[in-house]
Amino acid sequence: MGATKTGAGRRRTVPWLVLGLWIAVLAIASPFAAKLGDVQRDRAVDYLPASADSTQAAKIQERLPGGEATEMVLVYHRDGGLTAADRKTAAGQIAEIAGAHELAGRPQGIPSEDGATLMYPVASTEPGTDEKARDALVNDVRDVARGSGGLGVEVGGPGALATDSAEVYNSLDGPLLYTTAAVVALLLILIYRSPFLWLVPLAVAGMADYLSMGVAYGLNQWFGTAVSGQSSGIMTILVFGVGTDYALLLVSRYREELRRVERPYDAMLAALRGCGPAVLASSGTVAAGLLCLLAADLNSSRGMGPLGTVGVLCALAAMLTLLPALLVLLGRRVFWPLVPRHGSTPKARRSLFAAMGSSAERRPRTVLVGGAVLLGALALGTFALPGNLKQEDSFTTRPEAIAAMETLAEAYPERGSQPITVIAPTGRAQDALAAIRDTRGVDSAEAGRSGGGWTELTVLASTPPQSAAETATIEELRDKLDGSYVGGPSAQQIDLEDTNARDTAIVVPIVLLSVLLILAVLLRSLVAPLILVAAVVAVWGAALGIGGLVFEPLFGFEGTDPGLGLLSFVFLVALGVDYGIFLMHRMREEALNGAGPTEAALSALRTTGGVIASAGLVLAATFAVLTSMPMVQLVELGFVIAVGVLLDTFLVRTYLVTSASVALRRRVWWPGRLSRESGRPAAGEVREPLGV
Repeated sequence: MGATKTGAGRRRTVPWLVLGLWIAVLAIASPFAAKLGDVQRDRAVDYLPASADSTQAAKIQERLPGGEATEMVLVYHRDGGLTAADRKTAAGQIAEIAGAHELAGRPQGIPSEDGATLMYPVASTEPGTDEKARDALVNDVRDVARGSGGLGVEVGGPGALATDSAEVYNSLDGPLLYTTAAVVALLLILIYRSPFLWLVPLAVAGMADYLSMGVAYGLNQWFGTAVSGQSSGIMTILVFGVGTDYALLLVSRYREELRRVERPYDAMLAALRGCGPAVLASSGTVAAGLLCLLAADLNSSRGMGPLGTVGVLCALAAMLTLLPALLVLLGRRVFWPLVPRHGSTPKARRSLFAAMGSSAERRPRTVLVGGAVLLGALALGTFALPGNLKQEDSFTTRPEAIAAMETLAEAYPERGSQPITVIAPTGRAQDALAAIRDTRGVDSAEAGRSGGGWTELTVLASTPPQSAAETATIEELRDKLDGSYVGGPSAQQIDLEDTNARDTAIVVPIVLLSVLLILAVLLRSLVAPLILVAAVVAVWGAALGIGGLVFEPLFGFEGTDPGLGLLSFVFLVALGVDYGIFLMHRMREEALNGAGPTEAALSALRTTGGVIASAGLVLAATFAVLTSMPMVQLVELGFVIAVGVLLDTFLVRTYLVTSASVALRRRVWWPGRLSRESGRPAAGEVREPLGV
């Protein structure tokens, strides 16, 4: 009797204790979560490693008298030619701006050859490195620089572009969260066919996201982890996508156990014992894959590793503690109208995945070859990927700074409109100035501020920003000017591309090796991990290939983000292997319980296929949310990962991995003991299948 009372008491108190603990944790995290946006940095120089030439130039600029300069270009334009009144208006506005703010030098107007455009380069050290002060300065300048009566006025330049970029990134958090939550809610309603059940995992995912924001802020404060708009957005996507996947697996198993076990508390314990190990293994693999980004030199990529891991682990903690507690407290009625009654059996339905498994069983080699050919053909589309993304092409909308750059490019086709900054030792500044003026592609060069042993030289190229000719000029300047640093927006883009290429060469092998080692330990095999990794690499190539076929012709994108290849690889490998673990782990358990190789493969597909398909749809949909964002790099990343997850879910995981397992039979578990013996349990030994 005492034991019975103790058990009943535990069933009542444990869920409430878990709920209370989560409320306390969220209360502690709340002040920190609210500050995450304050430490978000999205300048190109914040993404770059400290060793980059352009980073060194920016750091020295900050220490020069007045600090970092905010550079803008005011562009006055009238179709058919500027009038005398237009020039007077422009001069008056420039004088008003100079009277209200501390400008570096006296801005001089530079007319275009056709007389239709007049540009005024303007620089101020007033804001320094304070991004809010920079934005205020840019907005004040825009308030003054107004056109009328057919006179167009646009404020562009690096400072204005940074302000527009910050505005876009700061506007992402709300729409990204709401859109993701709405997409997940819709899919959960369709999957669960219940007016209430979908609310529970969605609310838990929201709490996990809030916790992850607090932890991410802590990482930034304690370890200096870089936080960008991209990495914080991806963290939210991972919390909702991966967290919902884990919820689907748990709820599916819990529903099964409620038919077998009378009390919800006991049914939940059985469900956690059944699917918990697989969820822990898969989340650990995803986290390990993401942490490999710590080997990257690019700050934005290196910061995304810990933030992505935080998202996955917070989702895991919430779905294995808070979600079970809420489901137990709500009882069976949360499943209404499809309430799983104790002792009932679900209606037998023809399984799509059973039919797919049958076709894989009949012709496994044909399916394998056909799938490999299809993925290979799709991967050829990578050759159609557009070149590297330029700054003016990085928005899906057209902010004012981009409009100004386009106007300048048309009006001054043979002149640079974006300064190149050279930081030279003061003792060699005049020699550096002479060498710069003697460099091919340089239009003009002037000495600027000096301090701390360094002198700032401002260079204008004779070619458009980020063109091949300007890139050649910057590289020649770096070769010529020993001991000097060449920076500025165009130089930063070059360093971004070079660093991304270096990071890809280093991180990709580390990810592959780490994932292979983890899978070998989990599955006690070498062949099965190789199959899973080869499959997800093929998916990555095919998804990138599809991107190459649609980015320019369909979306109108003029370039590809330099980090797309690396980031999409890490996410698709980590998340693809995640689903592979669910399938292969179940297959291994079936084999350990005595099933033959073919029977184990088909049974694993039949029992996990539906849940994995639902999870894949949710994860793909959450990443697809990024395609509605106004940044091209986010759209491209979201598209490639969403397409890759769908390919992995409905082609690779269902057909190709199952077919490979059927074709290889016991050899798929080599060199483990399952490759040599039946795996049938000894007399009296019963192994519980690892259900998902």
